[in-house]
Amino acid sequence: MACLVENGYAGASTLAIQARAGVSRGRLLHHFPSREELLVAAAQHLAGTLLAEAEHRVAAMAATVTDERERLDRCVELLWATFQEPPFWAAMELWTAARTDQALRAALQVQERRLRAAIRAVSDRIWGPVVVASPRYPQLRELLFTSMRGVAVVYAFEDRPAATDPHVEMWQALARELLPDPTAGPRDTPALSVDQLS
Repeated sequence: MACLVENGYAGASTLAIQARAGVSRGRLLHHFPSREELLVAAAQHLAGTLLAEAEHRVAAMAATVTDERERLDRCVELLWATFQEPPFWAAMELWTAARTDQALRAALQVQERRLRAAIRAVSDRIWGPVVVASPRYPQLRELLFTSMRGVAVVYAFEDRPAATDPHVEMWQALARELLPDPTAGPRDTPALSVDQLS
């Protein structure tokens, strides 16, 4: 994973990974017959670790934040922080390379579906049952995910603090707008379709 993040897809050869991991070529090839399978497995493993860490951060936040409006803002900040972590940049390397590499694309497709389901499940736990029950929550979750991914790409060539990105306030305002005010009681708000949000 370090080879992929630091040297890019082209520089993450099996020889470079073997040398950095300190294992024999035979042992490496026994577990991962192809470079593509090795890189996808590494990315998935690290992403799983990151998702578990995100849940721990949420648990710590839940113990200190009691105001539901503040919780919405903090959830947005926590989600955005995951797009600054090494697994995101590793995924970007793999996605870009998969555009022209059929073997990599085939290896990624199955794992990406599994990872996407895991990300949605963790996202649901981050927001909590009150927010998840909102009819607009699925649209908000998808909109935040795709928007954050797009904005994060800019940080490949811009050196500025991601925590103060102006989009953070926009995402927080969007969450407050689309989700019901937990302190105001139930309201009848129709869900928006993905087409309406785009």
